[in-house]
Amino acid sequence: MASSVSDTRLPREVWILASVSFFVALGYGIVAPAVPGFAREFGVGRTLAALVISMFAVARITTLFGGAKLVDRFGGQRVLTAGLLIVAVSSALAGLSQTYWQLLVLRGAGGLGSAMFSISSASVLASAVPSQVRGRAMSVYSGGFLIGGIAGPVLGGPLTELSLRAPFFFYAGTLAIAAVISHFVLPGLRTDEAETPETTNRAEALQEGARVALRDRLFRAATVANFCNSWTMAVRTATVPLFVTEALLAGPAMTGIALAVFAASNALCLPLAGRASDRWGRRPAMVLGASLSAAALLVLAFTTALPVMFVAMVIGGAGASLQVVGPAAVAGDFAGGRKGSVLAAFQMAGDVGVIIGPVLVNFTVDQLGFSAGFLLSAGIAVLAALFALLSRERRPRAA
Repeated sequence: MASSVSDTRLPREVWILASVSFFVALGYGIVAPAVPGFAREFGVGRTLAALVISMFAVARITTLFGGAKLVDRFGGQRVLTAGLLIVAVSSALAGLSQTYWQLLVLRGAGGLGSAMFSISSASVLASAVPSQVRGRAMSVYSGGFLIGGIAGPVLGGPLTELSLRAPFFFYAGTLAIAAVISHFVLPGLRTDEAETPETTNRAEALQEGARVALRDRLFRAATVANFCNSWTMAVRTATVPLFVTEALLAGPAMTGIALAVFAASNALCLPLAGRASDRWGRRPAMVLGASLSAAALLVLAFTTALPVMFVAMVIGGAGASLQVVGPAAVAGDFAGGRKGSVLAAFQMAGDVGVIIGPVLVNFTVDQLGFSAGFLLSAGIAVLAALFALLSRERRPRAA
């Protein structure tokens, strides 16, 4: 069985969506660092500047189920293209903003498009990819995001030096390229060929997907794992840079090196994580991923030296690869390519982690220090490992 899994070719949709995710992450990696500074140019304080970032995430989380209904009604490809175009147009208009409130509203519109993109791309993958290779598929798809996310800040630095408006236009351009790929290259999937629940009320049947999935311990473990991974990744960008400069007394350059070490470890481990999830099951991948993440955070909590911090980054990158692939494969297994509410519930857990993780951790850091903040995050990772450990494996069905 293992050899048949490894010999199965991935559908072309996986590679197309990986290229789409690359251009999305490339642009986002350029615009994200510029958003707070651009908001501050309108004369607002740091809190209102941070609200622009939060507005994007809040708009995503409040429209995920609406995006899921659109996917169920119109199909993944159409909603994917529409979502990308909404973010592209809103980003270009945000670059032309003349007031803070214009910028805030337009970033919120971008969050709506982002929700449509994330739900529809997950739906297309769930429809196109056989369950027995879904782990490999998710590693390729996530790799597109990772490479784009690494390249984005490299290009974004010089652009931001030229103008804080320029990154918004560049982001719009990369999203436009992604939309062209989605519309003209990604083959359309017939929604009538996807699995549908056998109930008389279609709307109730589609909504039933999330309710049924959440009764299963494996899916609940996957949502907790996604929450944990998103929490950890957000803390990595919001807290680790402060830890490097304020606790380890190193320069900003060391922050960049530390994040690059994490990204390199993540990139190297993603293909292995995908194959491990397909060969050995989703549950072991989630248990190991959460355990490695907890170990990395524990090391950070007690480290006082840069070399030890780099070790933590290597361990954390490996753990993140497993926490990306395993839970996403579970969500795809349960969605069956048709129940958008399943994917919405899964992704909402991640968005909640992104929103509250950095706030709670940095508040803890302010009150009790960096060690307490990292210990809190390690506790979340241990909780995710326990949920996975107490779940039951759902073996992939043969295609």
